[in-house]
Amino acid sequence: MNTVETIEIDVSVELGAAILPVHHLLRMGRGAVIELDAFENDAMRIYANNTLIAKGEVQVDEGKLNVVVTEKVIKPA
Repeated sequence: MNTVETIEIDVSVELGAAILPVHHLLRMGRGAVIELDAFENDAMRIYANNTLIAKGEVQVDEGKLNVVVTEKVIKPA
């Protein structure tokens, strides 16, 4: 079990995504809004080492943001 405990995994949570040209990004200032491809009630995507593994939602508990897994993503065989 000690070997498994030393493996590092990069976990990221994606609220949504947007594609925009670099010149638009460079012209953005404070307060700029980037429109994402997701709605407020859409599930967030949870990745491990850039592989989608689950979907979830944000919850606030005592002022801390938490990501709760609501669905595991199973790869087709």
